[in-house]
Amino acid sequence: MRTFRLLAVAALAAALVPYVAAPAAAQAQDYFIPGQQKPAPSQAPHATQPRTVPRTTAPGGPPGPVAGEPEPPPVQFAPSDLPPPPDLPPLPKGEPPPGAIIGVLGVPDVMRASTAAQAVEKVITARRTKLNDDAQKEQQAWRDMQQALANDRAKLSAEQIRGRERELQERITNAQRTFRERNRIIQEAAQYALAQIERTLVSVIRQVAEARGMNLVLHRSQVALNINPFDITDQVTEQLNKVLPSVIVPPDGVSPMAMLAAQKKDEAKKQADKPQPASPAPAAPAGAAAPAQ
Repeated sequence: MRTFRLLAVAALAAALVPYVAAPAAAQAQDYFIPGQQKPAPSQAPHATQPRTVPRTTAPGGPPGPVAGEPEPPPVQFAPSDLPPPPDLPPLPKGEPPPGAIIGVLGVPDVMRASTAAQAVEKVITARRTKLNDDAQKEQQAWRDMQQALANDRAKLSAEQIRGRERELQERITNAQRTFRERNRIIQEAAQYALAQIERTLVSVIRQVAEARGMNLVLHRSQVALNINPFDITDQVTEQLNKVLPSVIVPPDGVSPMAMLAAQKKDEAKKQADKPQPASPAPAAPAGAAAPAQ
């Protein structure tokens, strides 16, 4: 039944992308740095002549590329340029595979109808929306601080101006680090939750296929034509929702690794606090005299 697992794992790579991909607003924040001006869209940067960089050679390896030079095209070899191929000895005859009993499955449809996946999407979307809102509020605070500095610049000394610029720069740097960390934790939480669905979905596909006597299941998108009796999407969806109505999503702001580490620590503490059974008294050696009465 390895075919079923390969099917589900390959399909999930494409089907789960909308659930774990971070929104563009969270990954492409337009942060500004005080004291720097952004070029106008119509102003193209001045072209600079690339410097000649010596070709580097790794120990025992081919020479590296030269900066500014295009990568050379790959070399094409004709079959006659290659050495003669090895002779292929005949292989012993093996057992032919059984006759194919085919099923068809639409994994994206299963994920859209999965109650567990829907709950994960709702939680992760809410966390990303909150992250984006906090990032916009923080950027507005930066703009207010920059505007206040511009208004007070005439009344401040050079040292005071540098101090306030340094304070703003430190706030921007710390906030960017915090937002990146929060986004990473959200990504990991989504992957942890969806990994639970993937694990169960693989087993459910195998279970439904075996119940229908199928030994080969294909993606619906790879099949040009099929009839309804071949399709097991509804059966897989129904069974998945029955055995896995929900999954564990780490709390907001807690990475899955930290959550698992805390669980292991609690389990170890419970084991340590559990009373140990008393060890039996050692048996007397053979031939030893009985104690006097």
